[in-house]
Amino acid sequence: MSLETPPREPDRLDLAAPPAEGGCASKDTLRAAAEQAGKAEILDRYAADYPTGPHDQPQSMCPAFGSLRVGLRMRRTATVLSGSACCVYGLTFTSHFYGARRTVGYVPFNSESLVTGKLFEDIRDAVHELADPKLYDTIVVTNLCVPTASGVPLQLLPDAINGVRIIGIDVPGFGIPTHAEAKDVLAGAMLAYARKEAESGPVAAPKERSDRPTVTLLGEMFPADPPGIGLLLEPLGLAVGPVVPTREWRELYSALASPVVAAIHPFYTASVREFQAAGRTVVGSAPVGRDGTAAWLDAIGAAFGIAQAKVDAAKNRFLPAIAGALAARPVKGRITVSGYEGSELLVARLLIESGAEVPYVGTACPKTVWSEADRAWLEARGTRIQYRASLEQDIAAVSEFRPDLAIGTTPVVQHAKERAIPALYFTNLISARPLMGPAGAGSLAMVVNAAMANTDRFGRMKQFFDGVGHGATAGVWEDRPVDRPEFKAKYAARRIAAAKAAEAIGS
Repeated sequence: MSLETPPREPDRLDLAAPPAEGGCASKDTLRAAAEQAGKAEILDRYAADYPTGPHDQPQSMCPAFGSLRVGLRMRRTATVLSGSACCVYGLTFTSHFYGARRTVGYVPFNSESLVTGKLFEDIRDAVHELADPKLYDTIVVTNLCVPTASGVPLQLLPDAINGVRIIGIDVPGFGIPTHAEAKDVLAGAMLAYARKEAESGPVAAPKERSDRPTVTLLGEMFPADPPGIGLLLEPLGLAVGPVVPTREWRELYSALASPVVAAIHPFYTASVREFQAAGRTVVGSAPVGRDGTAAWLDAIGAAFGIAQAKVDAAKNRFLPAIAGALAARPVKGRITVSGYEGSELLVARLLIESGAEVPYVGTACPKTVWSEADRAWLEARGTRIQYRASLEQDIAAVSEFRPDLAIGTTPVVQHAKERAIPALYFTNLISARPLMGPAGAGSLAMVVNAAMANTDRFGRMKQFFDGVGHGATAGVWEDRPVDRPEFKAKYAARRIAAAKAAEAIGS
């Protein structure tokens, strides 16, 4: 394959026009620059796939962590980041904190290489150097905010080098609302590539092939959940298929071959589009709790055209066991739920069927048709659901409902514990448990009940530490710091005067 430089496209590679109002690093400025640099189409696609509102963007980690994590979990896949060094450092640090044991490639740049287009040439050279079919099936190159805003055209990279697939994606913080949805960006791109391969001719067979029709599961989940779902499907003459995002490339072919896809996590819009383009049927919600499992089995049976009597037989086999497990491990108390994984509504359903009162669910993800059944079920039981929830809304819910337990993100947990309310971090303590079918029934009860049992302990701790201060006065002092609002007002006035003087000079 030729290594010659492709024709230069100044309108794509040159840095966009002068900064718009709002500052050189503002979200609006970066978006305007990206649109002028040739990225309008992809940003419009993201806006349609991942709609915002009522807030532009929930407060969470850098979205690119989601796509980075998907790539790092795939075998024989190399990952290359193109972005500011500080961003790359933070992303690689976080990925290794979460257990990645693989090198993350980085193509550095400076102002000159970014503006002149040399950065794209450097990326292309790096990809050619990496493309060893003995080591890799795929190389994923990701533009972060600055290269995206500058129009670095990863779409000009070759589709393959030496038989190694090349996938370039833009994952800017000003275009992707959450890291959960960034997982869909890469999963969808891989499915699109694999679908085109399958349409062009024979592809690699899976290592293990079921002799029954399969159901692909869409969304990351606890490792015990797919086998549990497989047990639910067995009486219907079905088997569980791959979980998307997958762990290796050939699983993508198997995922696309499944007649039905279960959108366990409802925000994988790009992935759903690829499955529907392949002619597959998509089913929403998940087999969570008794009601959720019954409705899900009905939906799967309808999607496959299975006789209702056979579906009812499967329900009669599993629903009593689920109901029994829920009754054996009841949860009594008021619980608020919030998070950014996409399974918040499912967790709330399971808690309610366990006996808990759940007045509020906040999720950083958007409202989609694939979670509509969950929304209707929860709202019928008095639960208020906030899509694209902000931190302020999640915290306000804790203050409003004064729950016996708050499940949420780290700052929500901190807020609750400061008020002597037991709290659990959603990602590490709730989503890291089975939720589906008989195994999921009652799985949350132990950790939830144990946390709520600490209410008196939190009260004693709050009483013990009462008076040690808060914010700038936190800690133990011989002479407690005294707030001086007059100093703040004095220097605030000076800053305002200096800003007005600078504005007058500029005009």
